[in-house]
Amino acid sequence: MDALVRQKLRTWPQHPPGLKDHHMGAYGAWMRARPGTLDDPDQPHLKLPGSNRLRTHPDGLWLCFGGTEADPFVDIFAIEACGSYPNLLDKRSRFAPSMHSMLAVCSADWLMQPVSATHAMPRWRYTGLLRHPPAAPLVLPVRDIRVMYALRQRHYAAFAASQIPHAHEFFAPVSAIIGPEGWQHPPLRAFIARTSPLANFFDYAGVSAA
Repeated sequence: MDALVRQKLRTWPQHPPGLKDHHMGAYGAWMRARPGTLDDPDQPHLKLPGSNRLRTHPDGLWLCFGGTEADPFVDIFAIEACGSYPNLLDKRSRFAPSMHSMLAVCSADWLMQPVSATHAMPRWRYTGLLRHPPAAPLVLPVRDIRVMYALRQRHYAAFAASQIPHAHEFFAPVSAIIGPEGWQHPPLRAFIARTSPLANFFDYAGVSAA
């Protein structure tokens, strides 16, 4: 199931469907970090500070770069396909609220590649954070986390009937991702749009930073 989900996610755009750059309040731009193309080098991963072994590689990962070169950050939207309850519990624990800051690690090789097959700009330039090509990995603190867990139908029905998600968690049947319409499915786009932090504000269209 994981392989099928990743195959479908490779057809998704550079930003999560239903979300735009400003929906996460960032000054930068979205980029799809995972899954990359089959020859994409050293795709970004998540980790805790000081850890060089316990890395998290979501099935789907989008990074929204923001801030400045001196004070950068990323907001993330992740998708995790869960084939069983133990698998769901393991993946939820990786994104559980913690006193530790999660970090997103983007290798220099990955940043030097073009944004996509149809967008030739190097990723490092597209982030809007770097003035020069990177010589080392770009390690960014994660400011905001949103995770959508894709469950088998029987698991999804039972979970939805008895569990309360955390504020950063969203749940959907896996059929919503692997269905024939894919990311263009209107209900799926509307559901993902709800993950925007701006959805927590009443009238964000007229809000200014004055």
